[in-house]
Amino acid sequence: MRKFDWEGGEKMREGRTMWLIDAAYLFNAQESVGADYNFDYLKLRLWLEQFGPIDDAWYLNSTQNPPSEDQSGFHVWLQTPVPIGPGLNVNLYKLKQRDFECPHCARKFTLQMQKGVDVGLATLIVRRADQDQYDNLILSSGDGDLKDALYHAGKVCRKRIELCVFRWGISPDLLNLADKVFWIDDFASQVAK
Repeated sequence: MRKFDWEGGEKMREGRTMWLIDAAYLFNAQESVGADYNFDYLKLRLWLEQFGPIDDAWYLNSTQNPPSEDQSGFHVWLQTPVPIGPGLNVNLYKLKQRDFECPHCARKFTLQMQKGVDVGLATLIVRRADQDQYDNLILSSGDGDLKDALYHAGKVCRKRIELCVFRWGISPDLLNLADKVFWIDDFASQVAK
């Protein structure tokens, strides 16, 4: 695998770069910085692009059906090109209803759960690597279920793997496959809303 010398932070990425975002992971993990902390997608993209342009960027999330007006407005902004918005492709999946029963009191309840995002991420990672549509992958997800997809991209297709993640909720399996990890916690003030 091609290793990249990042010491000093001056090395630029070579080739085409794709950024994949697990929105639920970033939303939940940002609390590792502080309870009131929120990052800005545009600022985060611009921070990452100091090491080279991002050619293709994807935001994957689950949402209620139909999405609220605020959610719809946010998703439109995400798709707005730089410099007004972060210029992301948006893939939204429906939240799934799952029924549960308390083992102690037998009370029944329903929760909405995210489904499909990890499969969507894995599909983009593998398919686009096989089609040689990127040279560098930036992944913003902590989901260890993506280990096999990252292994395929990095070891089989010889793509450079970067993680752009918070210190909370990141699978060691992903860390072991990364050529570079950008810990958002370390530059959180630069990408805060």
